[in-house]
Amino acid sequence: MSAPVHIGIAGARGRMGRAVSQVLEQRDGSIVALRFDRGEEPDLNHCDVVIDFTTPEASVALAERCAATGRPALVIGSTGFTPEQNAAVAEAASRLAIVKSGNFSLGVNTLIGLVEQAARKLSEQAWDVEVFEAHHRRKADAPSGTALMLGEAAARGRGEALEALRAGPREGITGPRQAGSIGFSVMRAGGIVGEHAVVFAAEDEILTLSHSARDRSLFARGAVEAALWAAGRAPGLYDMQDVLGFR
Repeated sequence: MSAPVHIGIAGARGRMGRAVSQVLEQRDGSIVALRFDRGEEPDLNHCDVVIDFTTPEASVALAERCAATGRPALVIGSTGFTPEQNAAVAEAASRLAIVKSGNFSLGVNTLIGLVEQAARKLSEQAWDVEVFEAHHRRKADAPSGTALMLGEAAARGRGEALEALRAGPREGITGPRQAGSIGFSVMRAGGIVGEHAVVFAAEDEILTLSHSARDRSLFARGAVEAALWAAGRAPGLYDMQDVLGFR
């Protein structure tokens, strides 16, 4: 029998931190070795992996600290990173294993694959792509990390980077939609856990691919699976497509 994986939880008092803690308490093969929050300087020596749902700033600082010693591995679920912050995480990943994802749901990651395939099959001249997402009123960033992942999947299917196809914000007189563009629609209200849909719309038909999150624990379960996968892994920047064996 293999030794249990010792897991630390960053942002332990936050909503996702508490959800991760509850999942770990019921999960064989793992031990909660540490719980900490922003502003604390914990001893990470007893952790094989740290699961981090905090903020981009805190995640970058944690990644740089872990990279200095080459451990522990990280699972990062924070969203809203700037390009510079993403570059800092990628640099840290040259010295330790980091699984970074905007969403740890198995269903969402399957949806990402379907969106890429659909975008590859449906002509950009005939089919517009719109990514819709809805979350609770407390979420600070928009579009969500998951919405951006879905947009990136659609762009990959069309052989382009999202930056080249992303439609600008809509307000006032914007003129007709540019063919091939990928738009984003955002809703923030109440306690919505997470709703995502990708709409492929032609003149005479509409295809909608969607996912609904009913409980935050599904993200926590995925993050725990990612942590178990990352323990002892070679340095590199990974995502859930790697964890699930899709790549």
